[in-house]
Order: sequence, then structure tokens, then C-alpha cells
Amino acid sequence: MKRVRVIVDGRVQGVGFRYFVNNTAKRYAIKGFVRNLADGKVEIDAEGECDNVHHFLTDCRTGPALSRVDAFLISEVPEYGFEGFRIKF
Repeated sequence: MKRVRVIVDGRVQGVGFRYFVNNTAKRYAIKGFVRNLADGKVEIDAEGECDNVHHFLTDCRTGPALSRVDAFLISEVPEYGFEGFRIKF
């Protein structure tokens, strides 16, 4: 298992980025959450099998068609044991 916290900067709010991340998390059996931050960035907290986390992050780095990812800062953090994946509002 692996858990990462990601801060995504660019055009990532108002373009369906959180919904894209949510759907991608379900595809790779990732648990955790995604949420908008007040400064216009998006935070992703994701936990899952190492290979699944790798593929999930690769897809999220691309994002949906209308988004533009300028920075993708990944930090490894201790495992938490999330129950599922959700969008935090």
C-alpha cells in the first residue's frame, strides 16, 4: 500500500477536474479524497496498491480536456486506511 498527497496547480478549478479524479480513483481502486483549495489549486489525498497509485497519478497529471496542469507536487505520507474515495466540498 502507498499513500500520497498531491497539490495540483494550473487551470484545475471549474473544469471538471475533481470529477475526473473521482472517476479515475474508482477505475484504479484508489481510496481518499479530492478537494478544491482556496488558492485555486486542487488537493488529492490518495491511497492504494503501489502500481494502481502510479497509474492513477499518471492519469491525473493529464487531467480532463479543459484543464491545464502546470505543477503536480507529490508527497508520500503515512497510510491512513480510507474507506472509499470522495469529493470534498
